[in-house]
Amino acid sequence: MKKVISVVGARPNFMKVAPIHRAFTSLNENNYNNNHIEHLIVHTGQHYDFNMSYAFIRDLELPQPDYFLGVGSGTHSEQTAKIMIQFEKVVQKEKPDLIIVVGDVNSTIACGLVAAKQLIPLAHIEAGLRSFDRTMPEEINRVLTDKISKYLFITEKSAYRNLINEGADVDNIFFVGNTMIDSLIFAKNKIDNLNFLNNNNLEKDEYVVVTLHRPSNVDNRESLEMFYDIFEYLSNLKKIIFPVHPRTTKKMKEFDIYNKYISLKNLQMVEPLNYIDFLTCMMNAYFVMTDSGGIQEETTYLDIPCITLRTTTERPITIELGTNRLINPQPEIIKFEINNILKKRPKRITMPPLWDGNAGNRIARIIATNILN
Repeated sequence: MKKVISVVGARPNFMKVAPIHRAFTSLNENNYNNNHIEHLIVHTGQHYDFNMSYAFIRDLELPQPDYFLGVGSGTHSEQTAKIMIQFEKVVQKEKPDLIIVVGDVNSTIACGLVAAKQLIPLAHIEAGLRSFDRTMPEEINRVLTDKISKYLFITEKSAYRNLINEGADVDNIFFVGNTMIDSLIFAKNKIDNLNFLNNNNLEKDEYVVVTLHRPSNVDNRESLEMFYDIFEYLSNLKKIIFPVHPRTTKKMKEFDIYNKYISLKNLQMVEPLNYIDFLTCMMNAYFVMTDSGGIQEETTYLDIPCITLRTTTERPITIELGTNRLINPQPEIIKFEINNILKKRPKRITMPPLWDGNAGNRIARIIATNILN
């Protein structure tokens, strides 16, 4: 029997690990390759709000994590250090044959470093994505995690080019598709569109979903004042549903602008939504405006227009084939793009390759056949 540890810590991680866990379970039930794999899940506690963590475990039918490290908030350095200290104890106790990390959050690089220092093979799911913006903490996490990973599982072809350019071993790069899309397809079966719309006094296509959490967008008063002006402009055209990230709420209150937002007509500020509700909310929106990474992928799959409020993206496939529009977050540019989408709603060119709901199965079979056999 072989032992694999997967690490989760923030909202997107649960969506990326859940399909892999289901795939390992299926392989074991079918005695695939005569090789039983014990799959353990370690939750670092990087996101500690219920709707940002355990609600996703429930919605995606993940088991309760085998370990909860409870690291909580802190600066990037504090959080990374806490995770490393606690995760090292788990690794020394369990002695896994492989560690899987996903995405680009602090939990990813922290647990990756522990694996590397303990000489345990590391697999990175969603490897090779690059924004080429080193001011983003996530970009640092992505680059460094790929450097210390032996096995690199990629979601799009740009990732392959990036990894080859950085000297990665071509034999250890696997184009498998996108486990985020696996989870989206899985969750769509649970959606009750009418119930969600009625409960929130919404009608399909009559509202816009907005999410904001990047430091560049919410960590200073000027940006939050600018986005208020954008919301005021947009609220005259469509209703706005704004699930507010804890970081954004904190900054709004710190800059004494929170009450100004909540008083805005046609703006519904809500707590972070569980995965099923957020997915339903997106599916019925006219368009989405965000600074998130994963939402760019989800909207492309759903064929919902997306305005990404950033100057760079690590997911170029969502622009090349999908519904994503990368917009410099300046007021007149944002308003111009809003009007463009309201005049003519853009559609996806084609579905990105291998975004078919089977990425988790491909990853599990490669691990069972090529890596742990």
